[in-house]
Amino acid sequence: MTDKQRKFCDEYLIDCNGTRAYKAAYPNVKKDSSAAVCANKLLKITKIQEYINKQLNKISSEKTADAKEVMEYLTSVLRGESQAEIVVIEGTGDGCSDARKMKKAPDEKERLRAAELLGKRYGLFKESVSMEVEPVVIVNDLKE
Repeated sequence: MTDKQRKFCDEYLIDCNGTRAYKAAYPNVKKDSSAAVCANKLLKITKIQEYINKQLNKISSEKTADAKEVMEYLTSVLRGESQAEIVVIEGTGDGCSDARKMKKAPDEKERLRAAELLGKRYGLFKESVSMEVEPVVIVNDLKE
């Protein structure tokens, strides 16, 4: 992969706009239509696709919460272990007030919502109905 192709890929990863990325990597191209066509050609090259996918995976793994992290967070909310920062306005007298930040544990509504989401994940709220039915037998006993 050339330096310009790598620059195209890095620019493409910013906003997934091939035309803009191509014009950034190849500044001598002025027409959007030409840049769009060339960008599409570059995006079909296997090495470029592999490089972009590799970089996207890096970005995804660093910035995106995985299932374990989400489950741990919901569990900490359910148990009241997490802390939220809220702003509290306090009167200081003579019609004046001050704002200050303080930590607060999750309230009952937040804990219930976390329990609901965890319950859905583990399938605790599925209703299973079992019915025992005798088979129906149809007998043609009408005479013609």
